[in-house]
Parts: sequence; structure tokens; C-alpha cells
Amino acid sequence: MTDAIERTGLAKQFWEKKPLNKLNTKEWEALCDGCGKCCLNKLEDEDTGEVALTRVACRLLDDSSCLCAQYDIRHNFVPECIVLKPDNLDTHAYWMPQTCAYRLLWEGKPLPEWHPLLSGTADSVHAAGVSVKGWTVSEFDTPEEDWEDHIIEEPI
Repeated sequence: MTDAIERTGLAKQFWEKKPLNKLNTKEWEALCDGCGKCCLNKLEDEDTGEVALTRVACRLLDDSSCLCAQYDIRHNFVPECIVLKPDNLDTHAYWMPQTCAYRLLWEGKPLPEWHPLLSGTADSVHAAGVSVKGWTVSEFDTPEEDWEDHIIEEPI
């Protein structure tokens, strides 16, 4: 599988040498491991603030590639899709998947060995079993009142 995320020409382990708010756009995008979990619908407990991931995928997620099928124009279809940036990470990290590189680095943790920036291949996230490849259900086919039936335990 070719890597749909551009990771060539980057300084070795740049994420260990630069704070997140100093990364350029290419470095920032390269941190995405391509797992697809950020595109899963989430349920937030109103009392505790705890966030649970479901296997109910955004209508634009291609669960064979684990990437957004319309990434560049996704807001035309899903206006509420969040553009994660260094300046809004503080308010969004809590709902990001536990294995997400953005969340891990924000929490001061290292990238996992299966991350494509360390493994050198986009397939490593799937081989490690931490992507959503092939196991999501469509938000079109799953009524919102049934989403609780599709909660998944993290980390996966």
C-alpha cells in the first residue's frame, strides 16, 4: 500500500525536536498515522465528560483505506468536521483516540513503534491492529439511538 500521507523529505524524528506549535503543515500532516479512528462517531457522557468511540463511521470514511474519501472538500459534506491544528489541540485532544499521535505528543508520550514515521510503512498501523480497517458500520445504516451498541474499548 502506498502512503497517501506525504512523509518524504522530513527531518528524522522531527516530532522529538520541535514543539507541536512549531511544525510546518507537512510535518503536522505526517503525524497522522492513518488509523481512521478520528473519523468514528463518538458519544460523550454529559455528566462525566468521558468520550467513547463507536464503530459507527463518518459517511466519508473509506474503511478499506482508513482515510477520508473527500479529505480536501470534506466540509462541503460534513461541515462540523474538525480541522485539528496546533492552536486547537488543547480543546480537542480529550476526544482523540488514545493511540493518536497528536494526542500522544500533546500528552508528552512517544509515538508507538507501529507509527508509519517510525516503521517506514503506512501498512504498519493496520498490521498492528490499531486501525479501523474493515470493521466499521455506516452512520447511514445505524440509527443514532443504536450507537451505544457499537461502543468500542480503547486502545484498539
